[in-house]
Amino acid sequence: MSENFENKKALVEVIKEQAQKASGIFLVNYKGITVAADTDLRASFRKEGVEYKVYKNRLMKRAFEDLGIKFDEEAFEGSTAVAFAMEDGLAPARIVTSKQETLKDFAFKGAFIEGKLYDAQGVKVLASIPPKEVLLGQLVAMLQMPIKKLAITVNEIAKK
Repeated sequence: MSENFENKKALVEVIKEQAQKASGIFLVNYKGITVAADTDLRASFRKEGVEYKVYKNRLMKRAFEDLGIKFDEEAFEGSTAVAFAMEDGLAPARIVTSKQETLKDFAFKGAFIEGKLYDAQGVKVLASIPPKEVLLGQLVAMLQMPIKKLAITVNEIAKK
């Protein structure tokens, strides 16, 4: 077999390994993004533990199909990049949504998170979910509220 074919097989294996380690896989259309915006985006991704790569569509499609992940055919048309969320599964969605003013043409094509496929609209909904730490803080605050109200009530009774 040719050396080029072996290189492609190795690259498919690399994509599969990254996908298996990732808690979220996001396909994005990166056409029209400037170099400065791309550099800023990559820095934001790195800070959140996201691996952002550009591979050939055919190789990504092959790797995902080998893993049983069936993205829509339209997801692999045109300029496609992939973001593997290694730590926080929703980090890429939040990062891109926060930078939407400067990245007007940068759009999601789909996502695969915890065994479920999402289209571009579903990714926008997921982007509105706060990070895990914020959700845990809100839960603790909700659990403390009844105890706090009881303590205030008992304290007012004791003052009388």
